[in-house]
Formats: sequence, structure tokens, C-alpha cells
Amino acid sequence: MSRNQRGTLAAAGLGFVVVLLDVSVVNVALDALRGRFATDVTDLQWVVNAYTLAFASLLLTTGVLGDRFGAKRVFTAGFTVFTAASIMCGMAGSLPLLVIARVVQGIGAALLVPNSLAMLRQAFPDAEQRSRAVGWWGAAGGIALAAGPVMGGLLVTHVGWRSIFLLNLSIGIVGAALTLRHAAAAEPAPGRSIDLPGQLAAIMALSALTVCITEAAHFGFDHPLVYGALLLAVIFMLAFVWVEWRTTEPMFPLALFRTATFATASAAGVIVNFAYYGLIFVFSLFFQIEQHLSAQQTGLAFLPMTVVLMAVNILAARLLNRVGAKKLMIAGMVIAASGYLLLLPVSLNGSYRLLIVPMLIAASGIALMVPTMTNLTLSSVEASRSGIASGMLNAARQVGGMLGVAVFGFFVRDSRPDAFMQGMHLSLMTAAALLLLSGSVMCLYGIRLPRAVRVETACDALASD
Repeated sequence: MSRNQRGTLAAAGLGFVVVLLDVSVVNVALDALRGRFATDVTDLQWVVNAYTLAFASLLLTTGVLGDRFGAKRVFTAGFTVFTAASIMCGMAGSLPLLVIARVVQGIGAALLVPNSLAMLRQAFPDAEQRSRAVGWWGAAGGIALAAGPVMGGLLVTHVGWRSIFLLNLSIGIVGAALTLRHAAAAEPAPGRSIDLPGQLAAIMALSALTVCITEAAHFGFDHPLVYGALLLAVIFMLAFVWVEWRTTEPMFPLALFRTATFATASAAGVIVNFAYYGLIFVFSLFFQIEQHLSAQQTGLAFLPMTVVLMAVNILAARLLNRVGAKKLMIAGMVIAASGYLLLLPVSLNGSYRLLIVPMLIAASGIALMVPTMTNLTLSSVEASRSGIASGMLNAARQVGGMLGVAVFGFFVRDSRPDAFMQGMHLSLMTAAALLLLSGSVMCLYGIRLPRAVRVETACDALASD
């Protein structure tokens, strides 16, 4: 591996690290943000979802930008935007300013992720070398996801909540410098067009739907703002479908959904992230607001769950060809649902030790499904469309996580202990029901692949697109 290859890999890894850090660290700062801005659960949802909304809605288009203007240029712009937004977050004097800064952060994240993989594809033309490089890229992200809550908890407890955002300043500067020094400038491909009408319709539909679900906690579903937002969400979603069917180069090729396996994997991605990220949000509030744990203790409470995600994720890739994708997906759904059901006896005064095993079970089920659904997606489409297919799956998963935080946040909107616990139990039952009744049945009848499924990761697909 040459010096420029190592530098490019380090830059791409740092880009993925900052994106995943800001997915995970914010949850352990929720109580600190609630106290600083004297706010409620609904507004805390916006701090989490503003980032995810921008990230999810722009993820496909930013890959096209990299093709048109060069991955190195767009990736460097992503670091610049993300770092500037992180400074805005760290200096925010009000909650609306923090939410706006989180939106800008999400834009930076969307610029970073697909173009980090495009840079690796260019830096490592040899398939075997590229596979190893993408493996290191994924490992860096996994470490960031696992270390994020612990690091965030330590920073919030000992330095303050602003430090979790300002930490990105040093990472951004180093990452941008490595990119400029070592990444090769790609030849732009101006022929790739940007589906601007589809992009705008997607942003409006997702934004309106998020407003509807989130603000219902404040105003109720009979408020004009709430049902007006729902109406707009339906209108823009129909407009999005119409645009994507008619355009010659859609950002979201709906024709892929004619393949039952692809449609099933995408729907499973929504369900899995809906349950996982929605419950991470709920348990973050439970630990900090209801059990009065510090941010540091909350970060440590999530550590077993994030570590098992990494370990079982690796195991799932090895089991895929032995067990079969359908069986592995159904097993993952059942295991995750069982873990969530075992969490139902949770109480305000209960011991944390009683939560460890159910949380590990739930995380194990989720980890079995993530690489499996990725491989299902890649195996259900032609090789030439693997990049856009995996991008669509990742976008679907981000949307699922955003909706999970919005819906479960609505359930636990009342922070009074009895009301919160009712909402928490409802969240757990909803997650389990979706996984068991919708997810497992859907996988049983929707996955139509032979037993052997090509083992490949979403990272590989994006890198080879």
C-alpha cells in the first residue's frame, strides 16, 4: 500500500467516523440539552432527527454530485460543511439554532459518506486491495459507533455538552488535510444528471411527515399544523412517485421494487432501524431523565449493546452462506423481538443488570439482519445497479430510524414517571410486533433467492459503483 493510498484510506475513514460519532454521541447529551434549553422531549427529537432528515434525503444525490464534480472535491466540501456546522452546534445559544446547525451537519454527512467510498474505489483499483481498504473503512465506523456513547458520556460529564460537537473540529481539519494531500483528483463526469424535482419532492415529503409525527406530541393530531403537515406529506410523496416514474435518470429507481427480494430487504431496513434507533432514543431518556444516570453512566450502559453489534455483524457474514438469507433474516427478527419483549418488565427502580441480557439479545438480532439485508439487496439486482440499490437501502434505513425516533418520542412525550413508563412499554411492544408480525412474515414470503447468497457488503457495492 503506497503512502497516498494510506492517506486516502485514513481520510475516508475519518469521514465515516465523524458521521457515525454524531449519530451516537447526541443521545447521551439529551438530558444536558433539556436542562440547558429548558425544553421537552419533542424538541429533543428535533435535535436527533434534523441531522438524520438531511442525511437520509440527500444521500443518493450527493453520490451523483461526486460523479459530476469529482469525489475528492465533494468529499473535501463535505468535511468543510460538517466541521463548520459542528462549530455552529457547539456555539448554539438556542435550541432552534442548534437544530439548524444539525441540519447543516446532516448535509455534510451526506456529502461525506458516498464520496469517501468513491475515493477508495479510485485509490485502490485492485479488487483485493479495495476489499481490504473498505474493510478498514467499515471497521473505523464500527469503532466510532461503539465508542461514541462512552466518549460522549465522558465529554458531557466532565467538559460539557458543547464539547461533543467541537471535538469534530480537529477531526475535520486532519481529514480535509489528508484528503487534499493524498487523494487523487477524479475526472468529473458531467453527463450524470441531478434529479432536482425528485430531490425536492423527497425533502418536502420527509420533512412534512417528520413535522406531523413530532409536533403531534405538542398539539395533538387534531391541530391544523399536524394534519396540514400530513396532507403535505401525502401530496409530496405522490409527487415524488410521479416524478421518479417519469424521469429518465431517477435518484430513486422505483422499477427496482418490482423485484420482491429487493422490496422486502428495503422494507426490512425501515423496520429494523425504526425499532433500533427509536428505542435507543427512548432508553437514552429513560437512563438520564427517569433513572437520573449521568451522561457518562448512560454511555457505559449502551456499551455492551454496541460491542455485540460489531461482533455478531461479523458472525452474520460467515453464517450467510451456511444458513441462508431467508432463515437468517427471520431468525434476526425473532431474536430482536424476543429481546425487546424481555425488556417489558423494566421499571424505574429495577437493576441495570436485569437489562443487560435482553439488550444483548435484541442487539444480536439486529446485527444478524444488517449485513444479511445488504447482501439480499446486492444479490437481487444486476451488478451495474448495485451501487444505487445499496444507496436506496441505506436511505430507507435512515428514514426508518428517523421515523422511529419521531413515533417513539411521541409515545414517551410525557416525562412524568408513570406516563413515561407506559410510553416506553408501548414502544417496546410496537417494536416487537413490527419485527414479528410484519418483518418476519414479510421475509418468509418476500425473499425469493436460492440458499447461497453472494457475500458482499454495502461498502463494497458503493465503492464499486
